[in-house]
This record gives sequence, structure tokens and C-alpha cells, in this order.
Amino acid sequence: MNKLKEIPEFSSEAEERAFWETNDSTEFLDWNKAKNAKFPNLKPSTKTISLRLPESLLDRIKIEANKRDMPYQSLIKAWLVEDVEEQRRTLTPTSAAPKP
Repeated sequence: MNKLKEIPEFSSEAEERAFWETNDSTEFLDWNKAKNAKFPNLKPSTKTISLRLPESLLDRIKIEANKRDMPYQSLIKAWLVEDVEEQRRTLTPTSAAPKP
């Protein structure tokens, strides 16, 4: 087995995120020795929002949720996550920059 590289010190969470997005973790960690972490008191941070939708759209969403045997709110969240992740993968840093 090759010697593992040392994980650098990070000055911010953003710097660490950028590092792991561009580096292979197997060069720094032996995943065969990894253990599952448990966070029993960790509560997901969510925020309640109000979203106005046309009734016809909401009806179609509820039909799709029913087909999947899941609450329609959960389906909306799943679709939003999928779309945001897809947008994040397809946008390049230059195309994602705000326009003046």
C-alpha cells in the first residue's frame, strides 16, 4: 500500500470543501479502516417556507407522489435536490458567476 498523504490544515470550511471537491480522498485516508459515525442528537436544519403554486400543478404533484407512495412535500424536496445538484454539476464556475 502506498503511503497516505497528509491532510492539510484548512483556514475555512469553504477551503476544505474546495480541497475535497478536487482531490481523491483515497490518497489521504484508508477507507478500509473507516468506522461509521453516529450522531444521535443531530437534528436536520430545515426552514419552513410558503410556496404558492397553481392548483393544477399541485394536483399533478400529488398524483406523482401518490404513485411513489410518498408525501407530496417530500417529493417536491427530492425534485428540488435533484435539480439543484444537476445544475451544480452542469454549471462551470465562470457560467455560475453573477452578472453585473
